[in-house]
Amino acid sequence: MRVVFIASEGVPFSKSGGLADVVGALPKELKRQGIDISVVLPKHRGMPQDLEQSLQLRQSFSVHLGWRQQYCGIETTNYQGIDFCLIDNEYYFGREGLYGYDDDAERYAFFSKAVLDALPLIGLQPDIIHLHDWQTGIVSALLKASHTGNPFYRNTKTVFTVHNLKYQGIFPKTILTDMLNLSWDFFTADGLEFYDNVNFMKAGLAYSHKLTTVSPTYAQEIQYPFFGEGLDGFLRKRKNDLVGIVNGIDYEKYNPRNDPHIFQSFGVDSLQNKVDNKLRLQDELGLPVEGRVPMIGIISRLVSQKGLDLVAHILDDILSQDVQMVVLGTGDGYYEDMFRIKASQYPTKLSANIRFDNTLAHRIYAGADLFLMPSLFEPCGLSQLIAMRYGCLPIVRETGGLNDTVRSYNSETGEGHGFSFTNYNAHDMLYTINRALELFRSDQRIWTGICKKAMLMDFSWKNSAQEYIKLYAGLLDA
Repeated sequence: MRVVFIASEGVPFSKSGGLADVVGALPKELKRQGIDISVVLPKHRGMPQDLEQSLQLRQSFSVHLGWRQQYCGIETTNYQGIDFCLIDNEYYFGREGLYGYDDDAERYAFFSKAVLDALPLIGLQPDIIHLHDWQTGIVSALLKASHTGNPFYRNTKTVFTVHNLKYQGIFPKTILTDMLNLSWDFFTADGLEFYDNVNFMKAGLAYSHKLTTVSPTYAQEIQYPFFGEGLDGFLRKRKNDLVGIVNGIDYEKYNPRNDPHIFQSFGVDSLQNKVDNKLRLQDELGLPVEGRVPMIGIISRLVSQKGLDLVAHILDDILSQDVQMVVLGTGDGYYEDMFRIKASQYPTKLSANIRFDNTLAHRIYAGADLFLMPSLFEPCGLSQLIAMRYGCLPIVRETGGLNDTVRSYNSETGEGHGFSFTNYNAHDMLYTINRALELFRSDQRIWTGICKKAMLMDFSWKNSAQEYIKLYAGLLDA
């Protein structure tokens, strides 16, 4: 079985969010389980120099994009046993950042067309093309329109994964003929049309053979208006082809036993060493060095989706207690300023780090006692999985992948490996935070047991990869 991943970003070549982590980690596990896997990405600016130097130009050709003819280079390398193919065009991808440009429709129309033209040129014939998020959704429509009769793709099946339905790639309908060379037959309610625009995400949902999203709960949620972002009715029509498979994390990258970023290695059998990470993190961030003070970590995009409006309501209530909070991330100016201001008001209790810092992220996971993630919606979430790997207990709202991966501690039965609340309500969240803080202060024996339980949970890619392989096999047997 030969599978080709097509995505707009992937670690370590490019990254703007969790999609890149998935595209970087899942193929390694698929290969371990016997799948012939390759990954195709745009050649974005800013990849590590050693990777760029390892690339070899295999082919170059022109891509027809409406009236345009654009250069495309196919460059390949092997990284950690996985073959990567990078689509090179300096005009489209030699920019700072990955998205948010006025010509994103043209950029990812080019990428989608280039991929389908490139694979035959390098002899990479897929049984399964696995597409990821809106930037690649149009590939399914292009396959149906112009490649169905091509012997190279005749037996190819497509899987489309929704990583976050909120971002859909919606553009004026003129691109249908101006860039995509698709007939107006595709501009229908069952096709690309979305409120008189073209929707790249909907293209993937409409024309791929199977649909997945990144947790079972999110697969159900997006079939309802609140989470469906205008596509809930369409998703209900395709519910029999939709499955939720929870993401995993890279257990080699996130391993407290040998993580080079943290101050002191530890494991489930040496959990007492975790406190050394807290003490040295406190010192690094200028907080009082005190191991008995509970520390809450937040590593997040600072946007409303992440539940930060709830945090804003009760932040003073939290910081009035004997507690420390460490925040890392960037996002909306309102939330950035909120954390900066509160850090100046509570300098011994709140450290606001308004930036991206991978080393500091690892140190927060290793040093914090609790990890706060009260999202309004969360397709899967990776941070809560990483936190548990480091014995940092998550406090989450019961939505999407948070609901599928965190079981709230039950004092009666002893079950559970985190803390959760149901309603999107600041005082419900505060009650849950206080419940966790009280347990930390009152019974370290029970607390340590919950931490060990969290660390022993298996959120590696092994089980999820098996589910994807089952999905692929079912498509090929159909």
